[in-house]
Amino acid sequence: MKTVQKRLLRRYLLLCIGLVIMAFGVAFSIKGGLGTSPISSLPYVLSLFTPLTVGTATIAMHITLILLQILLLRRNYELIQLIQLPVALVFGTLTDGAVWAIQGIAVQGYAARWLVCAVGILLVGVGVSFEVTAGVVTLAGEGMVLAVCRAFGTPFPKTKVGFDVTLVVIASVLSLLFLHRLEGVREGTVAAAILVGMVAKQVNRPMQRFSRRFLEA
Repeated sequence: MKTVQKRLLRRYLLLCIGLVIMAFGVAFSIKGGLGTSPISSLPYVLSLFTPLTVGTATIAMHITLILLQILLLRRNYELIQLIQLPVALVFGTLTDGAVWAIQGIAVQGYAARWLVCAVGILLVGVGVSFEVTAGVVTLAGEGMVLAVCRAFGTPFPKTKVGFDVTLVVIASVLSLLFLHRLEGVREGTVAAAILVGMVAKQVNRPMQRFSRRFLEA
């Protein structure tokens, strides 16, 4: 029993490390100013015209997604998925902390912005790999995609693309409506949509070897 608890603790530790890495990835994407990843575009835009910080807007969005999962799945909703709530609270808090931590970094010039954006994409991809390897809970965004797949029988890849596009469209509309300009959605958003998954897949290979040593020991 102690061995099982120890392994579970290690998995949650790995998840927490992944959340920290992802939070800094979001912060660097924001700092780059070339657009955030699709999942972060809506919270970022909300933070620009409401009193909410990026982190609190992220928490609010995740709570909304959790409620939508419950409405979609109803009796088929698994209560274990409510773990997404404390994870959302932690991730939102970490995101605000990461934004604060790198606020002193100055970014000048388009090339420098792309460099910072690339760092953000890399960190988010690595963080996602840590989360997947931990295997204890999915974030609310992925949970929402899985809920739609389960409720309507749609394939995951197409549903994920549809979900990302929906978030980007909502973020764009709100940005134009309240800010009268496009914020949070730019070429960096497209790059993140394409590259984050590729980075995660590359990192997954060594992470699988690491997990056999660290998580199953």
